[in-house]
Amino acid sequence: MEVDEYRRHDGLGLVALIRRGEVSQGEVFAAACAAIEAGNPSLAAVVRTRFERARAEGRQTDPAAPFAGVPTLTKDLLMALEGEPLAFGSASLVDWKAPVDSTLVTRLREAGLSILGQTATPELGLMGITEPRAFPHPRNPWNKEHSPGGSSGGAAAAVAGGLVPLAMAGDGGGSIRIPASYCGLFGLKPSRGRVPQGPLHAEVWQGAVVEHAVTRSVRDSAALLDAINGMDEGAPYPVRPEQGFLAALERPPGALRVAVSMGDPLGKPLGTVLDPQVRQAVEQAAKTLDSLGHHVEWADPPVDGERLANAYLTLYLGHLSADLAWIARETGVPVSLLKVEPSTRAIARLGRHLPVRDYELAKRDWNTAARAMGAFHRRYDVLLMPVAAAPAPRLGELYPPASQERLMSMLAIPGLPALALKAGMLKHLAKDALARTPFTQLANLTGQPAMSLPLHVTPAGLPVGVQVIGAMGGERRLLALAAQVEAEVQWHRHLPRPLEGR
Repeated sequence: MEVDEYRRHDGLGLVALIRRGEVSQGEVFAAACAAIEAGNPSLAAVVRTRFERARAEGRQTDPAAPFAGVPTLTKDLLMALEGEPLAFGSASLVDWKAPVDSTLVTRLREAGLSILGQTATPELGLMGITEPRAFPHPRNPWNKEHSPGGSSGGAAAAVAGGLVPLAMAGDGGGSIRIPASYCGLFGLKPSRGRVPQGPLHAEVWQGAVVEHAVTRSVRDSAALLDAINGMDEGAPYPVRPEQGFLAALERPPGALRVAVSMGDPLGKPLGTVLDPQVRQAVEQAAKTLDSLGHHVEWADPPVDGERLANAYLTLYLGHLSADLAWIARETGVPVSLLKVEPSTRAIARLGRHLPVRDYELAKRDWNTAARAMGAFHRRYDVLLMPVAAAPAPRLGELYPPASQERLMSMLAIPGLPALALKAGMLKHLAKDALARTPFTQLANLTGQPAMSLPLHVTPAGLPVGVQVIGAMGGERRLLALAAQVEAEVQWHRHLPRPLEGR
């Protein structure tokens, strides 16, 4: 199988070729390895490969598995492979090795997927861009001067660049949907608890983080969810394994009640300015849904955007402080000596001085938003909204400049972090961190499923995704709608990006 032929197929397309005897699993494997070796030097999407181990694991694959012989990549964050490095995008963990396979990795193997390596992520998955100091920075295949987003930026670059047909990703505040939007991919964040995070974790970021994938096709995403969903032993949520996500694509979703919003309640408190191309993408998506027979009307989500942003960052600070303490325990290196980036250290210092009372109040604000959205979805089946305020930024554009890092270093002064929090530094952080991407955290805090649909390309040649949020547990409806739109728009014509010019 030649690389060019390999790159033309999604995951289930490769499975069909193998089962018809047109290619062998070995030929697909060889083509995938060749694609990574040829494309990754310019994309920097993959931080490490494991071809020989994957080849050995492939000999044990059940030919009847849904993705038997399909290559994939896991993210260098949370997705543990026993005895293998898992650096979380940080120099502080470059020598750390996972003690066990994560449940998700076990299920990927049972589904027949071949894990060829791990993709780049920002340090500890903290940013909406992927520019860690410890690793090369992945580039957007649509324009290599631009970022593929984050925190699943390496995964998105790998899929859009044709290295693999699907790559595993995680979403704690938009980290599946933002890279999917920037790279012209389909990205689904499932409902809270739908995908297990054990055995090393019960829940991450109080349940805000959910793992799944970025894909070229809706059917790959749906089939994958069939394979990996459901609680594992000891999980905190009683979410039983379910089937029918792929089957849901076979039926039209019916006439849905669609609310359309430019996200003003979320963006305005942060000073967000919506790029005209994003506005055009949302408006065109609304017209497409209307033409498909859905009932479309303008309606904003009934939430307090400023309170949500503060609640999100309060939990973010608290967890980051705990993360550094965990790294120190795992590595035997004191927190003060950990090799972490200045912005990571500064935010963790704020987290150490965060009152427990504020942490708990923030979590209660999550509940307020979830109840409001639950009532909202009694009237509307789905909410159509931007993913990000603008197309993909240039590399380096959003990383904290040296001047800001010097100011952050002052938080080492005793007493200053507590004073900074009292002085309202959380609000300043919210505007700095979320102004460009204020629309995705809502679904993480409420637990709802949400997806990015690749529906627009700007005159400058950059993709713009449109977000659709569904009611809690409503993945089948979202997937059915996505399949309907995919058939109408045929976004697969844009993927993967050509290899030329890399």
